[in-house]
Amino acid sequence: MAQVIMLIGKSGSGKSTSMRNFSHDELALINVNKKPLPFKGKFDSTLESTQYEQIEKAIFSTQKKVIVIDDAGYLITNQFMMGHGENKGNAVFELYNSLADNFYKLIKFCQEKVADDKTVYFVMHEDKNDFGDIKPKTIGKLLDEKVCVEGLFTIVLRAECLNGEYIFHTKTDGSDVTKTPMGMFDKETVENDLKAVDATIRDYYDLPQLKNKEGE
Repeated sequence: MAQVIMLIGKSGSGKSTSMRNFSHDELALINVNKKPLPFKGKFDSTLESTQYEQIEKAIFSTQKKVIVIDDAGYLITNQFMMGHGENKGNAVFELYNSLADNFYKLIKFCQEKVADDKTVYFVMHEDKNDFGDIKPKTIGKLLDEKVCVEGLFTIVLRAECLNGEYIFHTKTDGSDVTKTPMGMFDKETVENDLKAVDATIRDYYDLPQLKNKEGE
């Protein structure tokens, strides 16, 4: 089973930029919003799609060891925006059920069907619930109340810009859902370098590290 990681943060907090140190052939990108990358270059393996079937096929078939779904939350938003105006009455409840089912099944697909030497990152925007807790942004109550999306992940990182420095939180301060396994990170914050984070995760779980261009 693959290691599946959640990364949340506000818009502009450095989530997408954190991919900047991966070389063009090291990462498979699922670009849900079809947005240009916020840094120079591109990844050879890129899929621009909001279709779950296409995304699952691409994730399963890629030879890349690192897969990033950016921004995964818009899979939910897109389905809602495309369908909410057409559905009335009981169909509205069916739409919300479908939103939750599809996203939940994608997470489980990555956990159960993807090779165990791969890492899959679900990049999502953050939101505050009624209690002031910072959590991944979703639509509807089913994913939040019945599933608890972040509960499906062992690792939840939070991106933030603090005093002009872009960082990842590795431990919660009590107001968010950030969490990492005991002993994985020495510090409560690290640089927003997803390649360095991926190397740490691979070392912790004894997964093969990515090879550089010389194959070393």
